Amino acid sequence: MESHIVKILAVTPVTHNVRQFTVEKPAGYTFVPGQATEVSVNKPGWEDERRPFTFTSLTEWDQLEFTIKIYDDHNSVTHELGLLKAGDELILHDVWGTIHYKGEGVFIAGGAGVTPFIAILRDLQHKGQLGSNQLICSNKTLGDIILKDELEEMLGARFINTLTAQEVPGYDHHTIDESYLKEKIRDFNQHFYICGPDPMVQQLKAILVKLAGNDALVTVEI
Repeated sequence: MESHIVKILAVTPVTHNVRQFTVEKPAGYTFVPGQATEVSVNKPGWEDERRPFTFTSLTEWDQLEFTIKIYDDHNSVTHELGLLKAGDELILHDVWGTIHYKGEGVFIAGGAGVTPFIAILRDLQHKGQLGSNQLICSNKTLGDIILKDELEEMLGARFINTLTAQEVPGYDHHTIDESYLKEKIRDFNQHFYICGPDPMVQQLKAILVKLAGNDALVTVEI
């Protein structure tokens, strides 16, 4: 079980409760877009409190990047992460697999569930292979959308946002359910990638398996 103590190089606000952490990259540390590692804070009492976070950087970058939603409603690891600044340290552990890209399709994310898709989409853009991939995101409000400008520039009209707690001109105001999926997706014979709160993921997995008629086409974060 490998572990690495790495220094935080920068902490950048992304939304009102999401931070981007740029950290040192250990020598020889590699990963596949969509993979994650367990992260803990290198401070007394927090070293063994591990939480999984997906890399939003690409493996060829000189630094690692994590895009993390901070929860301040209780004394949690993310609350502690929200207090960190450049010069503080994290402990990284083994790389492990979550969502792997299998081919063009539709990415569906609830809130911070978009983070495993960021490196995948950045990698495809870097290779000129974004193709017709589509991203559907559900957030409570407009201010909750993570990396909105980058994803809009990357995907254009194939970046679809629905807001569940706010009505904003130009944005959908609907939960992602069967009727919404039928409205937004023409072809269900393609790959689907789902990440978000577990109840949402399980509900959408069942709907998409039914609509696609093939559970091999539906990949969820595990």
